[in-house]
Amino acid sequence: MGRRCLVLSASMGAGHDAVAGELARRLRAGGHDVLVRDVLTLLPPGAGPAVRGFYRFVVRRLPPVYAAIHALFLAPRPGRGRGADVSPMAVLAERRLGALVAAWRPDVVVSTFHLAGQVTGRMRGQGALRVPCAVFVTDFAVHRAWLDPGNDLYLCVSEAAARAAREGTGRAAVATGPVVPPEFHRSRAGAGRGAGGRPVVLLSGGAWGVGPGLARTAGALARHGFEPVLLCGRDERLRRRAGRLPGVRALGWTDDMPGLLASARVLVDNAAGQTAVQALAAGVPVVGFRPIAGHGAAGVREMAAEGLTVYADDLPGLLAAVGELARPGAARDRRTAAGSALFRADADAARLVAGLADRAECGPGAPTDRRGPSDLTGLSDRTDSAG
Repeated sequence: MGRRCLVLSASMGAGHDAVAGELARRLRAGGHDVLVRDVLTLLPPGAGPAVRGFYRFVVRRLPPVYAAIHALFLAPRPGRGRGADVSPMAVLAERRLGALVAAWRPDVVVSTFHLAGQVTGRMRGQGALRVPCAVFVTDFAVHRAWLDPGNDLYLCVSEAAARAAREGTGRAAVATGPVVPPEFHRSRAGAGRGAGGRPVVLLSGGAWGVGPGLARTAGALARHGFEPVLLCGRDERLRRRAGRLPGVRALGWTDDMPGLLASARVLVDNAAGQTAVQALAAGVPVVGFRPIAGHGAAGVREMAAEGLTVYADDLPGLLAAVGELARPGAARDRRTAAGSALFRADADAARLVAGLADRAECGPGAPTDRRGPSDLTGLSDRTDSAG
């Protein structure tokens, strides 16, 4: 039976929208009706663009300020059993979300951004939202803003993230692996050689071209025998500046990430976001280097701690890691195998969202069975791979 599924995303960069889009595609393929909405549009007029603009400004121009904000308001606090207090922004979105739910009458709501999960968790916990709510946590290092015990189900990119969600909320949490379109799995890394046989190395700055020293890192890779391709997103100034460097290819926004990854030997990542997991799906090893402040630094280090990537502390370490992973051998095989194992054939996120709607018994102040859907039993303890 088809369900009506409301997917809440946020236009903060491109990663959360990418996850929302793929979840929507899978749900529609399963015969469900899907409505995707940006949670920032549920805020009072002007507030959404202001939030996005402030975040972009501090991440790009004042990284120490964002690092301090992350440490103060988001970083996990040992010994505390739940997530952060609800942001004032979440309260401001409640009225419009309530109106949207009343008008469209979804059977389930799934959020791919932490602010959206705060809104649904608060409303669900107070009985103001009678629709079962899931949250897809896109981060490997789960910060407090993701965690609200009002939500019914947490879907996570790794078992470590699922464990953090369970401990932080007391709710069901399942490691489904990252959500990426199927073309990334089909686009396995090939020879990855550029001009003169140099190994092609992608460097990602995300949708906004954010990160410390991106052009300098690309230039250093070019001088040491690699062919760096710098993904500048929508930052045209960065693209023009980096494009003048000898041996560096600088690209603006592209819709052909599967093709780019198929042409690369290594990805240099600074955010532990969608580009990193797309690379893992495509069989491209990832090196974390000079991460962006706050959640980016936490995520990059967490991915390395889980053995999914390599973290380089300095430029010599980066050059050594890229050189090792660009060559065929045990080091490369180990990283690509770990990345492939992250994607779970037995725990599809869209199927679990639809299953949550199937099981829901929605009464005022009495959300669905907080033990979670019956088909989640044991999933978080298995490590089957979709690869």
